[in-house]
Amino acid sequence: MSKKVRLGIIGLGQQGGAYAKFITDGLVPNMEIGALCDTDPAKKDLAASQYPGTPFYDDYITMLESGDVDAVVTCVPHFLHPEMGIETLKRNIHALVEKPAGVYTKQVKELNEFAASKPELSFAIMFNQRNNPLYQKLKEIVDSGEIGKIRRTNWIITTWWRPQGYYNSSEWRATWGGEGGGVLVNQAPHQLDLWQWICGVPKSVYAKVAYGFRRDIAVEDEVTAVVDYGDGATGVFVTATHDLTGTDRFEILGDQGKIVVEDSKTATVTRMIKPERELSEGMGMDDVRRLFMGELNPEEYYSTEVIEFESAWGAQHSGVLENFAANILDGTPLLAPGSDGIKGVRLANAIHLSSWTGTEVGLDFDEDEFLAELNKRIADEGKFPERS
Repeated sequence: MSKKVRLGIIGLGQQGGAYAKFITDGLVPNMEIGALCDTDPAKKDLAASQYPGTPFYDDYITMLESGDVDAVVTCVPHFLHPEMGIETLKRNIHALVEKPAGVYTKQVKELNEFAASKPELSFAIMFNQRNNPLYQKLKEIVDSGEIGKIRRTNWIITTWWRPQGYYNSSEWRATWGGEGGGVLVNQAPHQLDLWQWICGVPKSVYAKVAYGFRRDIAVEDEVTAVVDYGDGATGVFVTATHDLTGTDRFEILGDQGKIVVEDSKTATVTRMIKPERELSEGMGMDDVRRLFMGELNPEEYYSTEVIEFESAWGAQHSGVLENFAANILDGTPLLAPGSDGIKGVRLANAIHLSSWTGTEVGLDFDEDEFLAELNKRIADEGKFPERS
């Protein structure tokens, strides 16, 4: 293999086109475009004008067997990610799947199991926000125990505003059979991944979800989920696509500190000198009065640090591409191993299932029950085949 990985891009839409531009603009120095693939005939002319001389295919299997690519990225509807990932790995070609890894855990589990049988191949997922240095730093702080044990988390992420025209732009978009859901499977997988990556996987979830609440769609456009981590720790996740001005606020409360993130850019980290319970037991009401009246120096109890990074959005994506290529070329550890993709899918599935059944759902839910419920909704739409 050359010093550059030859990437095959399956799907030359908005995302695939962006990756192609990152590579041709030199943002991914260890990668080059090996081939392009799309079933839309119009994309062939587009590819010829923008990427002259680059092989173009209208069938991804033909591309995989052409010898033109060392690796692929799957920029296609969500249901296809597991199938294409497996077919890619079968042919000893490295696979980078877009988020989400799939729509339901049963199909993603098949992908993970097959990938595990090919350990010599690189298998990654495009969780580009894991390449945000702010979230990398926060994970380091939480993992180190600097803010103690997590007692509560909450993330309000309503900056995913989408107009009705967005949903009308494609027949498969915002459908159960074509996309597999709404904001949980299209926009919020980034935050669902970061939430569990930093704070851990919850034990159960209870959700209230609105379907076609403020948009003319069948799938969810607003979600409120309460999770239970065990040992009294809880979390809340709120997302929507109809909040024009949007909020992005992420809080992690530990028993010895707190992290507050605003707009995925700035984090305020508070570290207590002792666990909160110890401070509580050692303070009288006069101490409390003096603290809140400003008569005591807060630094006697806690310190505060503000962390901020400048991180261009595109650099996150190109960084994942570069890391994927480096893993192929020299074994550099992956920022986002493909096997991690199932965690966010499982959480989204549990949120859906809880809302459909009106019950609290464990993260060890019955996968067949979820698929049966999903297929009911696909059948009601009458546009796409049911899934197995």
